[in-house]
Amino acid sequence: MGLVVELNEIEANVYEIGRTGEMRVPARVYGSESLVEEMQSEGDRTLTQIQNVAMLPGIQKFSLVLPDGHQGDGFPIGGVAAVDADDGVISPGGIGGDINCGVRLLRTGLTYKDIVSEQSILADRLYQTIPTGAAEGGSLDTNISDVRGILEGGLEWMLANGHATKTDLDHCEENGHLPSDPNAVPTEALKRGVNQVGSLGRGNHFLEVQRVTDVYDTETAAAFGIDTDDVVVMIHTGSRGLGHQTYSHYLRAFERKYRSLAESLPDKKLVYAPLGDDLADEYWNAMNAAANFAWANRQALTQAVRKVFDDLFDTTEVELVYDVCHNMAKEERHTVDGETKTLLVHRKGATRAFPAGRPEIPEAYRSVGQPVFIPGSMGSHSYILVGGPQSLARSFGSTAHGAGRQLSRAEARTEYSAGELKKALRARGIFVRARSGRTLAEEAPGAYKDIDEVVRVSDALGIGTRVARTAPLANIKG
Repeated sequence: MGLVVELNEIEANVYEIGRTGEMRVPARVYGSESLVEEMQSEGDRTLTQIQNVAMLPGIQKFSLVLPDGHQGDGFPIGGVAAVDADDGVISPGGIGGDINCGVRLLRTGLTYKDIVSEQSILADRLYQTIPTGAAEGGSLDTNISDVRGILEGGLEWMLANGHATKTDLDHCEENGHLPSDPNAVPTEALKRGVNQVGSLGRGNHFLEVQRVTDVYDTETAAAFGIDTDDVVVMIHTGSRGLGHQTYSHYLRAFERKYRSLAESLPDKKLVYAPLGDDLADEYWNAMNAAANFAWANRQALTQAVRKVFDDLFDTTEVELVYDVCHNMAKEERHTVDGETKTLLVHRKGATRAFPAGRPEIPEAYRSVGQPVFIPGSMGSHSYILVGGPQSLARSFGSTAHGAGRQLSRAEARTEYSAGELKKALRARGIFVRARSGRTLAEEAPGAYKDIDEVVRVSDALGIGTRVARTAPLANIKG
Protein backbone atom coordinates (compact mmCIF):
# COMPACT_ATOMS: atom_id res chain seq x y z
CA MET A 1 0.00 0.00 0.00
CA GLY A 2 1.75 3.15 -1.15
CA LEU A 3 0.88 6.71 -0.19
CA VAL A 4 1.93 9.81 -2.09
CA VAL A 5 3.74 12.29 0.15
CA GLU A 6 2.56 15.81 -0.63
CA LEU A 7 4.00 18.07 2.04
CA ASN A 8 2.48 21.52 2.47
CA GLU A 9 3.96 24.29 4.62
CA ILE A 10 1.08 25.78 6.62
CA GLU A 11 3.15 28.13 8.81
CA ALA A 12 6.79 28.57 9.77
CA ASN A 13 8.25 25.22 10.89
CA VAL A 14 4.90 23.43 10.42
CA TYR A 15 4.19 21.12 7.48
CA GLU A 16 1.18 18.94 6.83
CA ILE A 17 0.34 15.91 4.72
CA GLY A 18 -3.37 15.85 3.92
CA ARG A 19 -5.53 12.79 4.37
CA THR A 20 -5.25 10.25 1.62
CA GLY A 21 -5.91 6.54 1.31
CA GLU A 22 -6.79 5.06 4.71
CA MET A 23 -5.45 7.96 6.78
CA ARG A 24 -7.99 8.94 9.46
CA VAL A 25 -6.32 12.28 10.21
CA PRO A 26 -3.68 14.47 8.54
CA ALA A 27 0.00 13.93 9.30
CA ARG A 28 1.93 16.87 10.67
CA VAL A 29 5.68 17.54 10.61
CA TYR A 30 7.46 20.08 12.82
CA GLY A 31 10.83 21.18 11.51
CA SER A 32 12.80 23.81 9.65
CA GLU A 33 13.33 23.56 5.92
CA SER A 34 16.70 21.87 6.38
CA LEU A 35 15.41 19.34 8.93
CA VAL A 36 12.43 18.45 6.75
CA GLU A 37 14.70 18.04 3.73
CA GLU A 38 16.64 15.42 5.70
CA MET A 39 13.40 13.52 6.32
CA GLN A 40 12.80 13.58 2.57
CA SER A 41 16.23 12.24 1.61
CA GLU A 42 16.43 9.15 -0.60
CA GLY A 43 15.63 5.95 1.27
CA ASP A 44 14.24 7.72 4.36
CA ARG A 45 10.70 6.56 5.18
CA THR A 46 9.96 9.03 8.02
CA LEU A 47 7.14 10.80 6.17
CA THR A 48 5.61 7.58 4.86
CA GLN A 49 5.70 6.13 8.36
CA ILE A 50 3.88 9.10 9.89
CA GLN A 51 1.20 8.72 7.20
CA ASN A 52 0.86 5.07 8.17
CA VAL A 53 0.46 6.04 11.83
CA ALA A 54 -2.44 8.30 10.79
CA MET A 55 -4.40 5.12 9.98
CA LEU A 56 -4.67 4.04 13.63
CA PRO A 57 -8.24 3.62 14.92
CA GLY A 58 -9.21 6.36 17.36
CA ILE A 59 -6.31 8.67 16.48
CA GLN A 60 -7.01 12.33 17.32
CA LYS A 61 -6.21 15.58 15.42
CA PHE A 62 -3.11 14.40 13.55
CA SER A 63 -0.17 12.04 13.64
CA LEU A 64 3.00 13.94 14.38
CA VAL A 65 6.73 13.83 13.81
CA LEU A 66 8.96 16.23 15.78
CA PRO A 67 12.07 18.16 14.62
CA ASP A 68 14.45 15.30 15.46
CA GLY A 69 12.30 12.80 13.56
CA HIS A 70 13.84 9.98 11.58
CA GLN A 71 12.92 6.55 10.29
CA GLY A 72 12.20 3.84 12.87
CA ASP A 73 10.47 0.46 13.00
CA GLY A 74 6.81 0.94 12.07
CA PHE A 75 6.50 4.33 13.77
CA PRO A 76 9.10 7.01 13.10
CA ILE A 77 11.39 7.96 15.95
CA GLY A 78 10.27 11.39 17.09
CA GLY A 79 6.67 10.32 16.55
CA VAL A 80 3.56 11.15 18.59
CA ALA A 81 0.12 9.58 18.23
CA ALA A 82 -2.77 10.20 20.62
CA VAL A 83 -5.78 7.87 20.47
CA ASP A 84 -9.12 8.03 22.24
CA ALA A 85 -9.06 5.88 25.37
CA ASP A 86 -12.62 4.68 24.72
CA ASP A 87 -12.30 3.39 21.16
CA GLY A 88 -8.57 3.58 20.38
CA VAL A 89 -5.73 1.09 20.30
CA ILE A 90 -2.30 0.45 21.72
CA SER A 91 0.64 -0.42 19.47
CA PRO A 92 3.98 -1.71 20.79
CA GLY A 93 5.63 -0.11 17.74
CA GLY A 94 4.51 3.28 19.00
CA ILE A 95 6.61 2.84 22.14
CA GLY A 96 9.57 0.99 20.69
CA GLY A 97 11.95 -1.64 21.94
CA ASP A 98 13.66 0.33 24.68
CA ILE A 99 10.60 0.89 26.88
CA ASN A 100 10.98 4.03 29.03
CA CYS A 101 14.29 4.96 27.58
CA GLY A 102 14.78 8.40 29.09
CA VAL A 103 17.06 11.11 30.34
CA ARG A 104 17.79 12.34 33.85
CA LEU A 105 19.86 15.32 34.92
CA LEU A 106 21.87 15.59 38.12
CA ARG A 107 23.31 18.76 39.60
CA THR A 108 26.58 18.24 41.46
CA GLY A 109 27.03 21.43 43.46
CA LEU A 110 30.37 21.93 41.66
CA THR A 111 31.50 24.46 39.08
CA TYR A 112 33.80 23.92 36.13
CA LYS A 113 36.85 25.29 37.99
CA ASP A 114 36.29 22.67 40.71
CA ILE A 115 36.78 19.76 38.31
CA VAL A 116 38.84 21.05 35.37
CA SER A 117 42.10 19.58 36.70
CA GLU A 118 40.41 16.25 37.45
CA GLN A 119 38.52 15.66 34.20
CA SER A 120 40.58 12.73 32.99
CA ILE A 121 40.56 11.06 36.41
CA LEU A 122 36.81 11.64 36.70
CA ALA A 123 36.23 10.05 33.30
CA ASP A 124 38.34 7.04 34.33
CA ARG A 125 36.56 6.61 37.67
CA LEU A 126 33.11 6.79 36.09
CA TYR A 127 34.10 4.31 33.39
CA GLN A 128 35.55 1.91 35.96
CA THR A 129 32.44 2.16 38.16
CA ILE A 130 29.62 2.06 35.63
CA PRO A 131 29.00 -1.14 33.64
CA THR A 132 28.67 -0.57 29.90
CA GLY A 133 28.08 -2.78 26.89
CA ALA A 134 25.62 -5.52 26.07
CA ALA A 135 26.14 -7.92 28.98
CA GLU A 136 28.50 -6.37 31.50
CA GLY A 137 26.21 -6.61 34.51
CA GLY A 138 24.91 -3.72 36.59
CA SER A 139 26.23 -1.56 39.41
CA LEU A 140 23.52 -3.02 41.67
CA ASP A 141 23.57 -6.76 42.43
CA THR A 142 20.11 -8.21 41.90
CA ASN A 143 18.46 -11.61 41.73
CA ILE A 144 15.14 -12.73 40.24
CA SER A 145 13.25 -11.74 43.38
CA ASP A 146 14.80 -8.25 43.32
CA VAL A 147 13.90 -7.76 39.69
CA ARG A 148 10.30 -8.77 40.37
CA GLY A 149 10.21 -6.22 43.17
CA ILE A 150 11.60 -3.54 40.85
CA LEU A 151 9.09 -4.40 38.10
CA GLU A 152 6.28 -3.88 40.58
CA GLY A 153 7.65 -0.99 42.63
CA GLY A 154 10.16 0.96 40.50
CA LEU A 155 11.70 3.73 42.57
CA GLU A 156 9.53 2.80 45.54
CA TRP A 157 11.45 -0.50 45.70
CA MET A 158 14.74 1.40 45.35
CA LEU A 159 13.76 3.71 48.22
CA ALA A 160 12.68 0.84 50.47
CA ASN A 161 15.97 -0.95 49.82
CA GLY A 162 18.25 2.03 50.46
CA HIS A 163 19.05 2.97 46.86
CA ALA A 164 17.10 6.24 46.59
CA THR A 165 15.90 9.19 48.64
CA LYS A 166 12.38 10.53 48.93
CA THR A 167 13.60 13.64 47.08
CA ASP A 168 14.66 11.43 44.16
CA LEU A 169 11.10 10.13 43.83
CA ASP A 170 9.67 13.64 44.12
CA HIS A 171 11.78 14.76 41.14
CA CYS A 172 10.99 11.89 38.77
CA GLU A 173 8.22 11.57 36.20
CA GLU A 174 5.37 9.57 37.78
CA ASN A 175 7.53 9.49 40.95
CA GLY A 176 9.33 6.63 39.24
CA HIS A 177 6.46 4.17 39.53
CA LEU A 178 3.50 3.01 37.45
CA PRO A 179 0.96 0.34 38.48
CA SER A 180 1.88 -2.91 36.76
CA ASP A 181 1.74 -6.69 36.87
CA PRO A 182 5.26 -8.20 36.90
CA ASN A 183 3.76 -11.52 35.77
CA ALA A 184 3.01 -9.90 32.40
CA VAL A 185 6.76 -9.59 31.74
CA PRO A 186 7.91 -12.72 29.89
CA THR A 187 10.25 -15.06 31.76
CA GLU A 188 13.06 -14.62 29.25
CA ALA A 189 12.89 -10.84 29.74
CA LEU A 190 12.88 -11.21 33.52
CA LYS A 191 16.06 -13.28 33.34
CA ARG A 192 17.75 -10.67 31.16
CA GLY A 193 17.03 -8.03 33.79
CA VAL A 194 19.05 -9.78 36.49
CA ASN A 195 22.24 -7.81 37.19
CA GLN A 196 21.46 -5.16 34.58
CA VAL A 197 20.20 -2.60 37.10
CA GLY A 198 22.67 0.26 36.91
CA SER A 199 24.07 -0.21 33.40
CA LEU A 200 24.30 1.82 30.21
CA GLY A 201 24.24 -0.65 27.38
CA ARG A 202 25.41 0.22 23.89
CA GLY A 203 24.32 2.47 21.05
CA ASN A 204 23.32 6.04 21.79
CA HIS A 205 23.11 5.51 25.55
CA PHE A 206 25.60 7.47 27.62
CA LEU A 207 26.51 9.11 30.88
CA GLU A 208 27.99 12.56 30.36
CA VAL A 209 29.51 15.15 32.68
CA GLN A 210 28.62 18.59 31.32
CA ARG A 211 29.28 22.26 31.92
CA VAL A 212 26.41 24.75 31.78
CA THR A 213 27.65 27.26 29.22
CA ASP A 214 24.57 29.41 28.57
CA VAL A 215 21.46 30.32 30.55
CA TYR A 216 18.54 31.73 28.55
CA ASP A 217 15.84 31.80 31.23
CA THR A 218 17.29 32.73 34.62
CA GLU A 219 14.05 32.31 36.56
CA THR A 220 13.40 28.77 35.33
CA ALA A 221 17.07 27.84 35.62
CA ALA A 222 17.00 28.97 39.24
CA ALA A 223 13.91 26.82 39.84
CA PHE A 224 15.87 23.87 38.41
CA GLY A 225 18.84 24.76 40.65
CA ILE A 226 21.32 25.42 37.85
CA ASP A 227 23.48 28.37 36.79
CA THR A 228 26.24 29.22 34.32
CA ASP A 229 29.45 27.21 34.83
CA ASP A 230 27.71 24.59 36.97
CA VAL A 231 28.75 20.96 36.47
CA VAL A 232 25.84 18.63 35.78
CA VAL A 233 25.56 14.96 34.81
CA MET A 234 23.19 13.71 32.12
CA ILE A 235 22.21 10.03 32.00
CA HIS A 236 20.54 8.48 28.95
CA THR A 237 19.52 4.82 29.13
CA GLY A 238 16.41 2.68 29.43
CA SER A 239 15.08 -0.75 30.29
CA ARG A 240 17.99 -2.63 28.73
CA GLY A 241 17.55 -6.22 27.55
CA LEU A 242 14.46 -6.66 29.70
CA GLY A 243 12.59 -3.94 27.81
CA HIS A 244 13.72 -5.14 24.39
CA GLN A 245 12.74 -8.74 25.15
CA THR A 246 9.34 -7.59 26.43
CA TYR A 247 8.75 -5.56 23.26
CA SER A 248 9.76 -8.42 20.96
CA HIS A 249 7.59 -10.91 22.84
CA TYR A 250 4.47 -8.77 22.60
CA LEU A 251 5.07 -7.65 19.03
CA ARG A 252 5.07 -11.33 18.01
CA ALA A 253 2.02 -12.01 20.19
CA PHE A 254 0.11 -9.14 18.55
CA GLU A 255 1.10 -10.37 15.09
CA ARG A 256 -0.09 -13.91 15.89
CA LYS A 257 -3.42 -12.89 17.44
CA TYR A 258 -4.17 -10.25 14.80
CA ARG A 259 -2.59 -12.01 11.84
CA SER A 260 -5.00 -10.75 9.20
CA LEU A 261 -4.70 -7.19 10.51
CA ALA A 262 -0.90 -7.33 10.55
CA GLU A 263 -0.82 -8.61 6.98
CA SER A 264 -3.15 -5.83 5.82
CA LEU A 265 -1.06 -3.02 7.29
CA PRO A 266 1.65 -1.23 5.28
CA ASP A 267 4.12 -2.31 7.99
CA LYS A 268 3.55 -5.27 10.34
CA LYS A 269 5.26 -3.37 13.15
CA LEU A 270 2.29 -1.01 13.19
CA VAL A 271 0.15 -3.87 14.53
CA TYR A 272 -2.18 -2.85 17.35
CA ALA A 273 -4.82 -4.17 19.75
CA PRO A 274 -8.07 -2.47 20.81
CA LEU A 275 -7.86 -0.93 24.27
CA GLY A 276 -9.62 -3.23 26.71
CA ASP A 277 -8.61 -6.36 24.79
CA ASP A 278 -6.96 -8.99 27.03
CA LEU A 279 -3.70 -8.86 25.09
CA ALA A 280 -3.71 -5.05 25.14
CA ASP A 281 -4.15 -5.10 28.93
CA GLU A 282 -1.37 -7.66 29.32
CA TYR A 283 1.00 -5.56 27.22
CA TRP A 284 0.03 -2.41 29.16
CA ASN A 285 1.00 -4.11 32.42
CA ALA A 286 4.26 -5.40 30.96
CA MET A 287 5.12 -1.97 29.49
CA ASN A 288 4.57 -0.28 32.86
CA ALA A 289 6.64 -2.93 34.62
CA ALA A 290 9.50 -2.40 32.15
CA ALA A 291 9.17 1.35 32.73
CA ASN A 292 9.61 0.76 36.47
CA PHE A 293 12.76 -1.22 35.68
CA ALA A 294 14.14 1.64 33.56
CA TRP A 295 13.59 4.18 36.34
CA ALA A 296 15.37 1.87 38.77
CA ASN A 297 18.20 1.45 36.27
CA ARG A 298 18.76 5.20 36.01
CA GLN A 299 18.48 5.50 39.79
CA ALA A 300 21.19 2.87 40.32
CA LEU A 301 23.42 4.80 37.92
CA THR A 302 22.71 7.93 39.95
CA GLN A 303 23.90 6.16 43.08
CA ALA A 304 27.09 5.12 41.27
CA VAL A 305 27.68 8.73 40.18
CA ARG A 306 27.18 9.88 43.77
CA LYS A 307 29.82 7.47 44.99
CA VAL A 308 32.36 8.56 42.36
CA PHE A 309 31.82 12.25 43.10
CA ASP A 310 31.90 11.63 46.86
CA ASP A 311 35.24 9.82 46.56
CA LEU A 312 36.82 12.39 44.25
CA PHE A 313 35.27 15.63 45.54
CA ASP A 314 34.45 15.12 49.20
CA THR A 315 32.35 18.26 49.58
CA THR A 316 29.82 17.55 46.82
CA GLU A 317 26.14 16.58 47.04
CA VAL A 318 24.69 15.17 43.83
CA GLU A 319 20.95 15.87 43.49
CA LEU A 320 18.37 14.80 40.93
CA VAL A 321 16.90 17.68 38.92
CA TYR A 322 14.40 15.52 37.02
CA ASP A 323 13.97 12.24 35.13
CA VAL A 324 11.79 12.13 32.01
CA CYS A 325 11.10 9.26 29.61
CA HIS A 326 10.71 9.37 25.85
CA ASN A 327 9.50 5.87 24.86
CA MET A 328 6.12 5.34 26.53
CA ALA A 329 2.35 5.36 26.16
CA LYS A 330 0.49 7.33 28.83
CA GLU A 331 -3.15 7.98 29.65
CA GLU A 332 -3.57 11.76 29.81
CA ARG A 333 -6.31 14.38 29.63
CA HIS A 334 -6.20 16.63 26.57
CA THR A 335 -8.56 19.06 24.87
CA VAL A 336 -9.56 18.12 21.32
CA ASP A 337 -11.89 20.42 19.38
CA GLY A 338 -13.04 22.05 22.60
CA GLU A 339 -13.77 18.74 24.36
CA THR A 340 -11.58 17.37 27.17
CA LYS A 341 -10.88 13.69 26.60
CA THR A 342 -8.83 10.90 28.09
CA LEU A 343 -6.27 9.90 25.47
CA LEU A 344 -3.56 7.29 25.24
CA VAL A 345 -0.54 9.23 24.00
CA HIS A 346 2.14 7.16 22.28
CA ARG A 347 5.53 8.89 22.40
CA LYS A 348 8.35 7.14 20.55
CA GLY A 349 11.54 9.17 20.77
CA ALA A 350 9.44 12.08 22.02
CA THR A 351 9.67 13.80 25.40
CA ARG A 352 6.66 14.85 27.43
CA ALA A 353 6.85 18.65 27.76
CA PHE A 354 3.93 19.90 29.84
CA PRO A 355 3.61 23.65 30.50
CA ALA A 356 3.21 25.19 33.94
CA GLY A 357 0.17 24.19 35.93
CA ARG A 358 -0.31 20.57 34.86
CA PRO A 359 -0.88 18.35 37.91
CA GLU A 360 1.53 15.71 36.56
CA ILE A 361 4.47 18.09 37.10
CA PRO A 362 6.25 17.80 40.48
CA GLU A 363 5.27 20.50 42.94
CA ALA A 364 8.78 21.97 42.85
CA TYR A 365 8.39 22.83 39.15
CA ARG A 366 4.64 23.18 38.66
CA SER A 367 4.75 26.98 38.60
CA VAL A 368 7.40 27.07 35.82
CA GLY A 369 6.73 23.90 33.81
CA GLN A 370 8.15 20.43 33.37
CA PRO A 371 11.91 20.07 32.88
CA VAL A 372 12.90 18.65 29.49
CA PHE A 373 16.37 17.40 28.53
CA ILE A 374 17.46 17.10 24.90
CA PRO A 375 20.92 15.57 24.44
CA GLY A 376 23.02 16.33 21.42
CA SER A 377 26.00 14.04 20.78
CA MET A 378 29.29 13.43 22.57
CA GLY A 379 30.80 16.29 20.59
CA SER A 380 27.98 18.82 20.67
CA HIS A 381 25.84 20.85 23.03
CA SER A 382 22.88 19.44 24.92
CA TYR A 383 19.92 21.46 26.13
CA ILE A 384 17.76 21.95 29.19
CA LEU A 385 14.25 23.09 28.26
CA VAL A 386 10.92 23.56 29.96
CA GLY A 387 7.49 22.54 28.68
CA GLY A 388 6.33 25.24 26.28
CA PRO A 389 3.10 27.25 26.38
CA GLN A 390 1.93 25.82 23.02
CA SER A 391 2.84 22.19 23.66
CA LEU A 392 -0.65 21.03 24.60
CA ALA A 393 -2.25 22.59 21.54
CA ARG A 394 0.46 21.67 19.07
CA SER A 395 1.88 18.33 20.20
CA PHE A 396 -0.18 16.78 23.00
CA GLY A 397 2.44 18.15 25.39
CA SER A 398 5.51 16.77 23.59
CA THR A 399 8.80 17.88 22.12
CA ALA A 400 11.96 16.33 20.69
CA HIS A 401 14.11 13.82 22.58
CA GLY A 402 17.53 14.39 21.03
CA ALA A 403 19.36 15.47 17.92
CA GLY A 404 18.06 12.56 15.85
CA ARG A 405 20.21 10.51 13.52
CA GLN A 406 21.00 11.65 9.99
CA LEU A 407 23.36 8.76 9.18
CA SER A 408 22.67 5.11 9.84
CA ARG A 409 25.12 3.30 12.08
CA ALA A 410 26.57 1.48 9.07
CA GLU A 411 27.03 4.77 7.19
CA ALA A 412 28.71 6.34 10.23
CA ARG A 413 31.20 3.47 10.48
CA THR A 414 32.34 4.10 6.92
CA GLU A 415 32.61 7.86 7.47
CA TYR A 416 34.45 8.03 10.81
CA SER A 417 37.47 6.48 12.51
CA ALA A 418 37.12 5.82 16.24
CA GLY A 419 40.76 6.68 16.91
CA GLU A 420 40.69 9.97 15.02
CA LEU A 421 37.37 10.89 16.59
CA LYS A 422 38.61 10.27 20.13
CA LYS A 423 41.74 12.32 19.43
CA ALA A 424 39.71 15.22 17.99
CA LEU A 425 37.36 15.24 20.98
CA ARG A 426 40.28 15.19 23.41
CA ALA A 427 41.75 18.23 21.66
CA ARG A 428 38.48 20.03 22.49
CA GLY A 429 38.70 19.07 26.16
CA ILE A 430 36.17 16.20 25.93
CA PHE A 431 37.30 12.96 27.58
CA VAL A 432 35.55 9.95 26.05
CA ARG A 433 35.67 6.46 27.51
CA ALA A 434 34.06 3.68 25.47
CA ARG A 435 34.26 -0.10 25.46
CA SER A 436 33.88 -0.31 21.70
CA GLY A 437 35.56 1.63 18.91
CA ARG A 438 32.67 0.58 16.70
CA THR A 439 30.25 2.36 19.02
CA LEU A 440 32.39 5.51 18.93
CA ALA A 441 32.30 5.60 15.13
CA GLU A 442 28.54 4.92 15.05
CA GLU A 443 27.91 7.71 17.55
CA ALA A 444 30.14 10.31 15.90
CA PRO A 445 28.77 13.86 16.18
CA GLY A 446 28.44 14.01 12.39
CA ALA A 447 26.00 11.10 12.45
CA TYR A 448 23.41 13.35 14.11
CA LYS A 449 21.27 16.29 13.07
CA ASP A 450 22.08 19.84 14.17
CA ILE A 451 20.94 19.92 17.81
CA ASP A 452 20.89 23.72 17.84
CA GLU A 453 18.42 23.70 14.93
CA VAL A 454 16.23 21.01 16.52
CA VAL A 455 15.97 23.05 19.73
CA ARG A 456 15.50 26.34 17.86
CA VAL A 457 12.41 24.90 16.16
CA SER A 458 11.07 23.55 19.46
CA ASP A 459 11.51 26.94 21.07
CA ALA A 460 10.04 28.84 18.10
CA LEU A 461 6.93 26.65 18.11
CA GLY A 462 6.50 27.02 21.86
CA ILE A 463 6.47 23.27 22.50
CA GLY A 464 9.73 23.26 24.49
CA THR A 465 11.32 26.51 25.64
CA ARG A 466 15.10 26.91 26.00
CA VAL A 467 16.37 27.28 29.56
CA ALA A 468 20.08 26.47 29.31
CA ARG A 469 22.72 24.90 27.11
CA THR A 470 25.50 22.55 28.21
CA ALA A 471 28.79 21.36 26.74
CA PRO A 472 30.37 17.90 27.21
CA LEU A 473 33.36 17.39 29.50
CA ALA A 474 33.48 13.62 29.92
CA ASN A 475 31.40 11.01 28.14
CA ILE A 476 31.00 7.31 29.06
CA LYS A 477 29.66 4.92 26.42
CA GLY A 478 29.27 1.19 25.92
